[in-house]
Amino acid sequence: DLNDVNMIDPFHLDAYGETTVNYNRDIEIFPVLNAIFEQILGSSPYKSPTDMGVNMAGNCIVDDEVCRKASKQEIIRRYYQALYDQKKDVIGSKETVYKLELLMKQASITSEDRKVIPAAMMRQENTGHPAAAIQLPDGQIVTGKTSDLLGASAAVLLNALKTLGGIDHNLHLVSRAAIEPIQALKTNYLGSRNPRLHTDEILIALSISAASDSNAKLALAQLPKLKECEVHSTVILSSVDEKTFRRLGMHLTNEPAYETDSIYH
Repeated sequence: DLNDVNMIDPFHLDAYGETTVNYNRDIEIFPVLNAIFEQILGSSPYKSPTDMGVNMAGNCIVDDEVCRKASKQEIIRRYYQALYDQKKDVIGSKETVYKLELLMKQASITSEDRKVIPAAMMRQENTGHPAAAIQLPDGQIVTGKTSDLLGASAAVLLNALKTLGGIDHNLHLVSRAAIEPIQALKTNYLGSRNPRLHTDEILIALSISAASDSNAKLALAQLPKLKECEVHSTVILSSVDEKTFRRLGMHLTNEPAYETDSIYH
């Protein structure tokens, strides 16, 4: 939590004459916990928050470098979430953005340290349309662009599955002939203004193709490998695409910008 700060544990200092550090919230709540213990047990077994071991998480770290790297990535993800909240005028988001910017400076990190961000932005710059990027388990970056058939999120998802399955990138796992009727259904009968397929729609189409196409079946089998992968979009996604990425266990960030002024999904 951004409102947590490290403080000298006054209870530990008073009881033992020893200076230790603990979180402000643990120190603030200790008198309450102490009173509860006294009511239940007659006396409290602890003289300070430090006695309770609530600041011992650091002793669980066995690889400091890995933990530092993961922490920096989490800071960047939270920063982009705060930018997203600020774009949506969420109360308190401006203060959160400011605090995270300070934290990023202190940690000497920028958005460039999240590799999917520059990759997605470069793809958008080259195509002139929204793009997305996924970092695979081996560190490889895969990108996807917006087309007349697919949104960038659906495209990058297919490209990632192709790469994971060793499938030729030029091979169409779902044919145009299969996609166009779905687009017609969306726009002509379901009232959608966006004909491009979302992530959930392309996965359904892929699963149908898998019944008769071995490559589509192979691609579909790669879905579990996307868990814990990083993904970034150059625009704010629809709730459908957000949910799909999160259900796949992926870590999503996006630029705080809508694709158009008139939003439709």
